[in-house]
Amino acid sequence: MKVTICIGSSCHIKGSRSVVEQLQELVAENNLGDRVELSGTFCMGKCQQGVCVTVDDRFFSVSPETVKQFFETEVMAKL
Repeated sequence: MKVTICIGSSCHIKGSRSVVEQLQELVAENNLGDRVELSGTFCMGKCQQGVCVTVDDRFFSVSPETVKQFFETEVMAKL
């Protein structure tokens, strides 16, 4: 599974660094390093909806406050 997080300027202002750090921790805590690939990218073109995240090319809007719920419903539940 590939999870891509926007680290462009608009998403950075909205907390993409925190989103990245939390996802890294959740992947490590759940021993999913061999099943979940995290990557960063610049602008996904949906800046108003940021922090922009895709999971296998499906788009999501995630905030630092919703990372854990997002991880459980869109990553853990799909593995």
